Amino acid sequence: MSIEKVKNYFKKYGIEEKIIEFKTSSATVELAAKALNCEPARIAKSLSFLVKDKPILIVAAGDVKIDNKKFKIFFGTKAKMIDKNNVEEIIGHEVGGVCPFGINENVTVYLDISLKRFETVFPACGSSNSAIEFSIEELEKYSNYKEWIDVCKNM
Repeated sequence: MSIEKVKNYFKKYGIEEKIIEFKTSSATVELAAKALNCEPARIAKSLSFLVKDKPILIVAAGDVKIDNKKFKIFFGTKAKMIDKNNVEEIIGHEVGGVCPFGINENVTVYLDISLKRFETVFPACGSSNSAIEFSIEELEKYSNYKEWIDVCKNM
C-alpha cells in the first residue's frame, strides 16, 4: 500500500507520526478540505504528467489548474497528464493519494508558486484517506523538489 511507502519514507526523518489518516475519503480537493476543515486552496494537490516521456509531479494549491500556455512555455511541450490507470505504476501512488513523498526515483517534482501564499498546506500521503500538514519549508525539504515554477492559473 502506498501509505506504507510514505510512512517508511518519513521514518528516516522521524515524522511518520505526523500523517493524518481519515475514516472518510480525502481523494479530491473538496473531500480533503472537508476532512481537514480547511479551505480547499490549502490542499496541495499533486498532478502527474509526462514531459518528453519523463514523469513529473507538479504540486499546486487546491484552487488552481494548469495553465496550458505557461506549461508549454516552461516545459517546451503540451501538458499531457498521465492516464489514471498508469499513475500508480509510473509515479508510485494511486490516484487520490498521489503525493511527492516515497515516489519512484525517476519522477521529478516541481512546486507551483500558488502554494507560497500559505503558511501551511496539506498534501496527501499515498492513500485516498491521508494527509500531512507542512509549512512551505517542510514541503520543500521532504518533497525533494527540483524548483519552484509558475504554470497554474485560477479556476
